[in-house]
Order: sequence, then structure tokens, then C-alpha cells
Amino acid sequence: MILQRVLLQEVSGPEMPREPCLPSVARGIAAFIGGFSVVNVIGSFLSPGFDASHWWISADALPTAIWVPWLFVSSLLLIAFACKPPRAGSWRSQATVLFSAVLLVITVTNGITFYGLAANGAIKPGVAFPFSFLFAAGMALVLWNLFCSQPDKGSLHTCVKVTATLMLCALVFPAGQILFFGKTDYRRAADAAVVFGARAYADGRPSDALADRVRTACELYRGGTVSKLVFSGGPGDGAIHETESMRRMALSLGVKDSDIILDVRGLSTQATVRNTVPIFERFGFRRVLAVSHYFHLPRIKMTYQRSGVEVYTTPARESYVLRQTPFLLLRETAAWWVYYWRPLVRA
Repeated sequence: MILQRVLLQEVSGPEMPREPCLPSVARGIAAFIGGFSVVNVIGSFLSPGFDASHWWISADALPTAIWVPWLFVSSLLLIAFACKPPRAGSWRSQATVLFSAVLLVITVTNGITFYGLAANGAIKPGVAFPFSFLFAAGMALVLWNLFCSQPDKGSLHTCVKVTATLMLCALVFPAGQILFFGKTDYRRAADAAVVFGARAYADGRPSDALADRVRTACELYRGGTVSKLVFSGGPGDGAIHETESMRRMALSLGVKDSDIILDVRGLSTQATVRNTVPIFERFGFRRVLAVSHYFHLPRIKMTYQRSGVEVYTTPARESYVLRQTPFLLLRETAAWWVYYWRPLVRA
């Protein structure tokens, strides 16, 4: 046996030590994923419906009693790795590898599911690959560094890079949701479509953004995808309310007045969700589509989910790219985090 090992070593040569690959980046990614997931698990006990872990990983096939503890322990191990990488071969290293490997497998599976839904026509992706693959790449980078024989050494320079990566992840995460989720069309047969308001001019004309949203909803209506339209908005620039401007445009596009429902108190995304949930219950709407611009849809989806309502999002078909798009993207990135933290702040 000893001779066999010696011969194998002579043939294969000594094992080459693995060099760390972007170790500070791996630690920053681990810090974000671990921290975000821990907050979600704890927040779900403080505020029902708070958990937003599904925005990066979905394990619906696993029982909650198994998945939640697994995610929580995984998150703590990732945070510990971010603070101080374990020595290769130690118990903490082996545990982190095991739990991280499972997260990697699940994110890859989520990506494969994405392609299956696209192939079946259940969704129309706006981007050719799923957001979960980015997280799979991040977990793969973490795993690589866990196998390295020389862990990243702690220093002020390293801490700065880890923190910078963490902050960048916090910026990229909602931006990624806007790009990947927001641009994906989840339309399907539904009872109604709720359309979120935008500016209406003083003369009653809808702004181009508002017109795009109403036009998309009317296409859903005329195509038989929905039978009712719910228009929600606030005051216009003049005497004509946003919802009245939306109603007039819808009538001109062939929608029956009896199939239009107005929410005149939709002054914000939160207000629209709060006002329309009782409307859904009153009219018996079991499935609803939410129509707005792609950059707005992740925040809409999250807000409805926390209200206990599952909606399917359909991005408005833009007649042209709005000039304010860069500003709107930055605003929505910040607004997503504001809406994310709101339940805990109010609790």
C-alpha cells in the first residue's frame, strides 16, 4: 500500500497548491449573500411576508422546516468566511463548503428552471440568461477560495476591498432585479390587470410613460388575457386626474367603460397596493397582472407579496426609451431598498 502511494505520487507529481482567486471579492460576495439572507430569515419572524430570499434563490421543493434553518446556517457560515476565511481542511471550512455547495446547486437548478419556463412559453425573458446564474458564479468563487491552501490574509487594505465589494453588491442587486426580473414578461390568463399611474398633462393628455402603460394593458384586454382593467394614480398637472386620463385613452382603444375600475388614491406604489388589494377581494380577482415600466416592477412585486397577494408582472411596451431612464433606474434602485426595509422600520 505504501509503495502504491509512492508510485502514484511519482506518476502524478506533488499536488499543486490552489491559489486564491479574487479572495476579497469572494469575501465581499459572501458577506452580502450571508447578511441579506440572515436579515430575511430574522425579519420573517418580526414581520410576516418580509422574507425576500427568493429574489436570489428559490427552494420551493424543500420543506420550510428544512430550508429555513439550512439557509440560516449557510448565511452564518458565509458571514464568518467573509470576516475571517477558515483554514483549509478545518471543520469550519468543511461545513462552509458543504452548505455553500448546496446553495450553488440550487441556484444552478433555478437557472435551468428559468430556461424550462422560457421554452414552454410561460415567460418571455428580457435577458438571455437568469439572474440566479450570477449568484451561482459568486458561490463558485467562494467555494474556490475555500479550497485554497493559502487563505486571504486580513489587513486594512483587504477590509476596504471586502467592504467595497459588499457595497457594490448592494447596489447591483436591485439593479439586477430591474434588468432581469423587470424586463421578463410573466403575462398569463388573469382576471384583471392593474396599471400604475404616471404623469398626466394639464390638458388631460397622458404622458408618454403613462400612455405606454395604458396601451400595454389595453393590448392584454383586447387579446383576451384579462377582462378588467384597474387604473391607479394620483392628481394630474391640471384638473384631470391621472386615472381619468387613463380611462379616456382606454376607451379610445376599445375598452368597455364597464370593464374599467379606478383607484383615485394611488399616490405611491405602496398606496396603490394598499388600495387595490381590497378591490381584488371585492371583485373576486384570483389572478392579477401588474403593468408598469420594467424598472418599477420589482418594487411592485415585492410590495404585493408582502400584502399577501401574488401578482404576475408585465413590462409596459415602450414606444421609445425615456430620456429620464438613467435617473429612474437610480431612483428605483434606492427605492427598492427603502421598500425592503420599511416593514422592519415600522415594526
